[in-house]
Amino acid sequence: MMVPSLVRLCAKEVVSDHSSSPCWLACVPGELYQPLLEAAFAHCRPLAIGELVQRWPERTLSLGGRRSSGQSPPNRLCVQALLLAVVRGLADKRCALQALDLCGLQCEDGSVVDSMGGWSLTVALCSTVLQAKGAAPGVPRRERERKRMLETEREKGGVVKRERGLGMRGVEVEGGGGDFGSDGAGRILRETEEQQRARGVRRRMEEVRARGSEGVEGELGRGGDGNRDDPDPDSVLVRVRADLFVNARSWERVRSALGASGPLRLHCRYLRVEEIPVSNIVALLGLLPPGGLLGLDVRYSSLGVSGLALLLPALAPFPSLASLRLHYCNLDMRRDLPGQERALQEMAQGLGGLSHLRRLSLTALRLPGHLRMLLSSLSHPLEVLELPYLSLSPADLSYLSCSPHASSLRRLDLSENKLDESALPSLRRLFHHASDSLSQLSLSGCGLTDSLLGELLPSLGCCRALRSLELALNPLSQAAVLSLARVCAAISSLRVLLYPNPLEEYQPGLPPLPSSAQLLDWPLAEELEVHETTQAELEKVLQERGRSDLLLTSDLLSYSSDLMEED
Repeated sequence: MMVPSLVRLCAKEVVSDHSSSPCWLACVPGELYQPLLEAAFAHCRPLAIGELVQRWPERTLSLGGRRSSGQSPPNRLCVQALLLAVVRGLADKRCALQALDLCGLQCEDGSVVDSMGGWSLTVALCSTVLQAKGAAPGVPRRERERKRMLETEREKGGVVKRERGLGMRGVEVEGGGGDFGSDGAGRILRETEEQQRARGVRRRMEEVRARGSEGVEGELGRGGDGNRDDPDPDSVLVRVRADLFVNARSWERVRSALGASGPLRLHCRYLRVEEIPVSNIVALLGLLPPGGLLGLDVRYSSLGVSGLALLLPALAPFPSLASLRLHYCNLDMRRDLPGQERALQEMAQGLGGLSHLRRLSLTALRLPGHLRMLLSSLSHPLEVLELPYLSLSPADLSYLSCSPHASSLRRLDLSENKLDESALPSLRRLFHHASDSLSQLSLSGCGLTDSLLGELLPSLGCCRALRSLELALNPLSQAAVLSLARVCAAISSLRVLLYPNPLEEYQPGLPPLPSSAQLLDWPLAEELEVHETTQAELEKVLQERGRSDLLLTSDLLSYSSDLMEED
């Protein structure tokens, strides 16, 4: 661990003074570009970033990804310097970049100063693609690679010629000038060997280039043809892969960038769209290269059943699609409307065509009694199922508890679905089947009372893989919260429990069975005596069990399920 630390320390010092970059860049080996670039991002050196990326020596460059604890997101100026350098590198013969991966580079925390969120990063990236189309020289990719290879071959050829010249001078001394005897034959033989060696070097270089191109395509294509649907594949110099965030204001620019024929080709890993009609969403999907799309997130778009029936078939060309999230898409099956059942069947058929789907999130789509039709069409069990505000019926829960999905679920969100006595047998059966796999469970706002929770606790205690449990906004007493804490402290894998504020902590006037909305809006008592008593009892439970690794919290504002995200 000492050597990487030393490299990072040296890289920090090297990039700290931009005025010296022309000196050290000329002699830095290619394997040090990555730590230098990381240091430039970490310490906000946009000028150094520009110099490094413009002459990037490798075929691929990957940024973003999952940040380690305490690592800050990239500064806005650094991201802008990166994008500008990519365009400049198109005309720089020293730049070997062919694949740029920016997935996860965006910052989703709006409180971080001078960071770049997904929306602004998408606009900046699309503007860069369009700028490169107009600014880059018209040199096709094959011609650019050919020139690079010729330069490399000339360098190799210079070495061969120098060695050949030394050999010829030796022959003249030993063979007396122009004698074509045995020494002359040896000279010809040596020349032939040098030519074969030169051809061997050229052949190996071509093989390496072919393997490198295949690696670039595989990195971006992810099982599909990276060149499919390219307007002009021969003109593409760099393929850029990123997560795209699109709304009504940026849709036109994103559409233009995806359809542009130029030196930069835009690929998408995850696509998130908001407040866009289904026709525009389908149009965007039609412009995406099919191999690399892993997830689609649609929010606040008035799709309805007919819109979803139109959207889902448009996802069929994406064989790697593993995540589909539909939030507040104006779908309500509680009303019996003409043609609704047929549209729902078409929607189920569309889901069935997504053979690699592992995550399905349906928020506020009112689908009581239709869960079997939707989930039974899937060819493989789901690992993540989020169904908040879905108005689930007892029949839905009964199907889910017996379905093939139950034993494969890692994350389950049933929040804001009203649960009563009729749901208990299905929930117990569901938790039994999911006991070895379920790591994240949310039952927030489900109307769980003391008696209902008491009947569920033994089944919850059997979930051996559980790491995160959310039970906020349920009308529980202080005694029920303490019982919950004791059961959770016995689950060795559990790391976070989001529990509800006990009813005793609220100001007087709450109805006997308050809803989650009432619990959210009702003020807490100004006297902190009950709260302090609850905290002391919870701390005592943790100490008795020796669970210093278990976080118990009722703070909805600071809690985030992303803290326990595994994929």
